[in-house]
Amino acid sequence: MTHSTSALLWAVAVLLGLAFAALLGGAHARESWVSADPATISRAELPVEARITLDLIRRGGPFPHDQDGTVFGNRERLLPRAPRGHYTEYTVRTPGVRNRGARRIVVGGDPRSSEAELWYTEDHYQSFRRIRP
Repeated sequence: MTHSTSALLWAVAVLLGLAFAALLGGAHARESWVSADPATISRAELPVEARITLDLIRRGGPFPHDQDGTVFGNRERLLPRAPRGHYTEYTVRTPGVRNRGARRIVVGGDPRSSEAELWYTEDHYQSFRRIRP
């Protein structure tokens, strides 16, 4: 085996090892994994509390906060323009926080419809990520 062949095999082995480690790390360190598209997030990438909120939304409640299901005005204009009442908001529980916290799911359209637009914010409407189906 030539020196260049062994160097190539070593490089391939290192790259495969890094890819395998990244896959294992993603399974155990979900919070540190970054989506390929920062404007979207999959249901699996959401915190468990957000997945619970999504399930409550699909069932129509009951919701833990009186504000859940109320109109979201989109005053920040970060979501697509829509008539007033198109968006509703729901609290995503934040562990260790006594108030509602900053995390929300905002729904565009009928919250119980599979056609509804779903948006997640973890910074109280400063940014949104569209939840992919």
